[in-house]
Amino acid sequence: MKLSYYFIDAEAPPLQDNTEIDVDGGKKLDIFDINEGAGLDLFEGDIILADTNQRNSIIGDRYRWPIPVPYFLEDSLEINAKALVLEAFERYRLKTCIDFKPWEGEPNYISVFKDSGCYSYVGNLRQGKQQLSLGVNCDRIATIQHEFLHALGFWHEQSRADRDDYVTIVWDRILPGREHNFNVYDDTRSNSLNVPYDYTSVMHYSKTAFQNGSEPTIVTKIDAFSDVIGQRMDFSDYDLEKLNRLYNCSSSISFMDSCTFEYNNICGMIQGTGDNSDWNHVLLSAAGPSNDHTHLGNCKDSGYYMHFSTSTGNAGDKALLESRLFYPKRGFQCLEFFYYYNGNENDALNIWIREYTEASPNGTLTFITSIKGNPAEYWQLHHVSLNVKNKFRVVFEGVKGNGPSNGGFAIDDINFSEALCPHYIWHIRNFTHESIKENGRIYSPPLYSKDGYAYQVQVRPNGPADSPYDLAIYFHLISGANDDTLQWPCSLRQAKMELMDQNPDIRKRMSNQRSITTDPTQVASNGDLFWDKPAKVGTSVTFPNGTQFFRGPGYGTSAFISHDRLHSRDFLKGGDAFFLLSVEDVSHLSASQPTPVPTTTTKPPVTDIPSPTKPGPDVPKECEGFGCKNDGVCVLENEKPVCRCKVTKDWWYVGDKCERKVSSQDTLVIAVSSSVTIFAVMLIITLTSVLCLKKKHKKQIAKAGKAQTTENAYTF
Repeated sequence: MKLSYYFIDAEAPPLQDNTEIDVDGGKKLDIFDINEGAGLDLFEGDIILADTNQRNSIIGDRYRWPIPVPYFLEDSLEINAKALVLEAFERYRLKTCIDFKPWEGEPNYISVFKDSGCYSYVGNLRQGKQQLSLGVNCDRIATIQHEFLHALGFWHEQSRADRDDYVTIVWDRILPGREHNFNVYDDTRSNSLNVPYDYTSVMHYSKTAFQNGSEPTIVTKIDAFSDVIGQRMDFSDYDLEKLNRLYNCSSSISFMDSCTFEYNNICGMIQGTGDNSDWNHVLLSAAGPSNDHTHLGNCKDSGYYMHFSTSTGNAGDKALLESRLFYPKRGFQCLEFFYYYNGNENDALNIWIREYTEASPNGTLTFITSIKGNPAEYWQLHHVSLNVKNKFRVVFEGVKGNGPSNGGFAIDDINFSEALCPHYIWHIRNFTHESIKENGRIYSPPLYSKDGYAYQVQVRPNGPADSPYDLAIYFHLISGANDDTLQWPCSLRQAKMELMDQNPDIRKRMSNQRSITTDPTQVASNGDLFWDKPAKVGTSVTFPNGTQFFRGPGYGTSAFISHDRLHSRDFLKGGDAFFLLSVEDVSHLSASQPTPVPTTTTKPPVTDIPSPTKPGPDVPKECEGFGCKNDGVCVLENEKPVCRCKVTKDWWYVGDKCERKVSSQDTLVIAVSSSVTIFAVMLIITLTSVLCLKKKHKKQIAKAGKAQTTENAYTF
């Protein structure tokens, strides 16, 4: 649902007891700040080493995880963190071939739990239960992506061999004893996968990492990237390129299509049949927008879009534009596109699905939704939720309505994925202008969750006096029509607030997201339950139309995004901002994840640094000291320990303790040797038989000759 309405509240009355909770305490907390605050001294700030040699040997296929990666969410993990882990998995699925599945007894899996700080091991160590910690303040989606990238096999960006060509480490500004976190490792220890150095990587330290004072410890050799390093928003393009190369990805899991209409093939779309008009592929239309949404007129000879004009023709005229065929795998999809609607209010843009089944080989059209009634001279964003199970096409139908028109419909920047759509789009026009309002607060329209809770989102373009160049965001429950029938306090609803990067390709976006989850036991400073009914704990305020309501206390962060980062991507394309908002019931995550019976057990890893916890599954007593070698796994058969030896395509281990390695080449040599030996033996046997037969044959000939001579003698 699209919402362009909002109001400015520069003199908002204070909430009861001035309650507004900043979960970050007004600080920009990075992973390393969190771990330092928790008293952790880990390798490179957030890495647990399995043994003293691991940093030298992470390169190699044996450190990759099988796909899908098994995971287990421990009960200690906070509900907000659990939901964000699942959300992070969706980002992996959208942009890579990496998938995840609940652990079902596989010998190796990632166990996500809450400990002090945020940390992970690097790569698949093949040692059973491999822990990844998401402690207090680690429940940020990019932090979770960062830690899982470690688990998938990645080190920090600034530790790569060519680091010093791109950044300067200012050693005398580093906290004493933390200098080792800035070591560089050569190509035998880490692999850049032939991808250029990446200032924008989610795996890069920030410029203030481990600083002793206020000056940066990392200075970029290109000044423009000084405030870019250390971003915790999303994967960068090079992060994705490296991950896809490491795991040999050729496509992503949930992505379906992206189209900017820049090429004449219009992304494989076709003009439908049975209509009496057409969509036109144009660079400019007298009846349409003056530029496309992709480039906003900034690129010469680029900026195409599709346009259906309603300025001519008759009422009822229509044009069908049909997508290429799609083959769904997940059963749910999200269609996203930008549209420009400047025709008559009776014109309509209808979305249909043409679904193909055995019973309908030519496809059956199903109406989904319609856009009409509110023409506007600017580009708008729209989402359509779908649940298609069979092969299908998306159909855009433009229809001319009654009445005069000087415009029509244009569409651009289509993205299609097998994912869930956000519930609402909050479109703030001219956000750049609003951001200069001193102490201004921008509130969203009143919104409703699927189960009936009313809420608003507040954005403060300028932060407090001590951090004026940060944008703040807060979530508020407000009084609504369903309050008397709802459960209070509001329990375990997760609010997702995302500032959308308007890159035309959804895979290349680095949107900034923050999520909070309502805790029914949380108490405000005045003793009230924080998430109780707004009429009880909130403040009376008034909508612009004069309607009074109650707004509950706010919960969010004053350090949502800095002004520098706000302008570093397409967050404010054409000056407009889009916030994607959703509230979901996540109470089901309070239940424990089912625990399978492990098919194998292994020894826990040995760490060479103080580890906050001891990862690793329990080992049966019978296997203790049994001593399987070469990554062999001890299992019980008939209550007796035996070794299951490691096997790959090209080599494997054999023996009671997996002590001997055998390769396919060895087998080939043995096979060839055996064949040669057998051939030689057979040859000897054959030659011997021939010689014996030859001698026997000579004797027979000699006897025959002698008999013939005697007979002849008697004849003469």
